[in-house]
Amino acid sequence: MNVDVNLSLLFTHLPLLERPAAAAAAGFDAVELWWPFDGPEPSGGELGDLRSAIEDAGVRLVGLNLDAGDMAAGERGLLARPDGSARFRANIDVAVRLAGELGCGVLNALYGNDPGTDRALAVANLRRAADAAAGIGATVVVEALNSHENPRYPITSSKAAFELIDEVGRENVAFLADLYHLHRMGEDVLELIDRHCARFGHVQIADDPGRGRPGSGRMPYDEIFARLEAAGYRGRVGLEYRHEGPGAFDWRRA
Repeated sequence: MNVDVNLSLLFTHLPLLERPAAAAAAGFDAVELWWPFDGPEPSGGELGDLRSAIEDAGVRLVGLNLDAGDMAAGERGLLARPDGSARFRANIDVAVRLAGELGCGVLNALYGNDPGTDRALAVANLRRAADAAAGIGATVVVEALNSHENPRYPITSSKAAFELIDEVGRENVAFLADLYHLHRMGEDVLELIDRHCARFGHVQIADDPGRGRPGSGRMPYDEIFARLEAAGYRGRVGLEYRHEGPGAFDWRRA
């Protein structure tokens, strides 16, 4: 199983630029990130520093969120928001360029919170992002979030995400299967893997309840990993869970 570590939720006791080296020291060869800057177009120095930190650590960036607004304040994307669309579009070329420089093949576009989202705008912006990403051979992914933690986010099931992806009609738009969010919404993640794995552009994991490491909750991760392998999934599995203190990755050695 090819795993990567999400530097927006793990190693957060360290400054951002120190996290790639910490991930490498913990045995990882790949990382992913939410958009880490306050705004769609950070300075060249900020981008260069991040790029150097990743390259110097010897890890590969395999997943990057497009600008999703102020995540800490509860925003969950700009894709479908008329008041955020210009910011989203301004970020596309910046994020795609950074992804291309670092060999990153997956860009995540979060939908945005209701009220105020516009489906036609979401489709148009996804097409724009997908066309830009195609220039570097990358895929744009659409994610479903759970409504317990994200009560205003409209895309809360694999079905809703697939419907949006189908409407966009681009070959390089796929599903981000965040198994924690889907399980929290009551989906049978084993059946989802068996039926729809070919539509997965990326997988992320955490255990439910608690959003901790595998084994901290009730999700059958041994079986989940076996089903992903049997279904032919060869992409990365992002470790997007919360953990404080030692032992964050002990489950991998169990």
